[in-house]
Amino acid sequence: MYAEGTLILCDIEHWAGFGENGSSTQRERPVKTSATSTVSKIARKFPRYTMDARLSIQVLRQGEMISLWGRSNEIGEDGIGGTVTTALEMDEVVSMEFTPPTAAEPLKLRAIVRYRSGLRHGFEFLALKAKQRDMLRRACETLSQRA
Repeated sequence: MYAEGTLILCDIEHWAGFGENGSSTQRERPVKTSATSTVSKIARKFPRYTMDARLSIQVLRQGEMISLWGRSNEIGEDGIGGTVTTALEMDEVVSMEFTPPTAAEPLKLRAIVRYRSGLRHGFEFLALKAKQRDMLRRACETLSQRA
């Protein structure tokens, strides 16, 4: 148990995103703990929405391109979370493809692994083009209406 007044961060089920300039997109809102409380809140730059979609992932390892697949479980405008068939390393850069709701064609982009717990991973999207950002924004708007 933590001492009263201790500031802690306990949101390990979700991954931290990082902005284009490397700054964190999650904001800590620490809550002073009572003698029995151990949880603080994290505010994110973009909310997450439940989304089940097939993920196709390619990663370059030791000069060889490896293809993996998985399923997403959540998405935000700046990243996606899901389960992948093989564990990826933290900060590993991947090419990713999935079809978000409202999209007629798959979205192909690069992402970096920011969180991993077993086969569960959190990815931050990298160097998004305006069209990709727009597709993600529309997908998140659609998913927010379904919630």
